[in-house]
Amino acid sequence: MKSDCPAPADAGPLLELDNQLCFALYSTSLAMTRLYKPLLSPLGITYPQYLALLVLWETDGLSVSELGARLFLDSGTLTPLLKRLEASKLVMRLRASNDERRVNVSLTPAGRALKTSAAQIPGCILSATQCSVPELVALTQQIQALRQRLAD
Repeated sequence: MKSDCPAPADAGPLLELDNQLCFALYSTSLAMTRLYKPLLSPLGITYPQYLALLVLWETDGLSVSELGARLFLDSGTLTPLLKRLEASKLVMRLRASNDERRVNVSLTPAGRALKTSAAQIPGCILSATQCSVPELVALTQQIQALRQRLAD
C-alpha cells in the first residue's frame, strides 16, 4: 500500500462498503455474470469462454499471448479455458510453423457457427440493463477509461 496517499480528514464515510467504487464494480460484475449464465448455457459455454470467442470472432487466428493480452488474462488462466474450448471442438490450437514457441488459436467451423447462435445475447443484455444504447456505450467507455488509468 502506498504510504504517501493523503488521508481525508474524515475517512469514516469513505470506509463504508456502499461508498466503495471497488465494491460497486465487483458486485455489478457478479450480477452481469449471473445475467449471462442462462443465455450462455444453451450454447454450452461459460462466460469466460464467451469472452474468448468474442475476441476470436473479431480476429481469428490470434496467438495465445495476443488473446490473453486482449482479455487481460495470463496464460495460466487462459490455457485451461482454451483446452475446454478445444475439447468442445470450438477452437483449435496449433504451433506456428515459423516459431515453435508461438501457439495460435483459431475457430473451428463449429466455433464460427456459434456466433449466429450468440447473436441475440447483446439484445438480451440491453433489455436487462434497461439502458439505452448511448447510455451503455458511455458507461462502457467510462469503465474502460478507468481501467486504463489504473493500469498506467
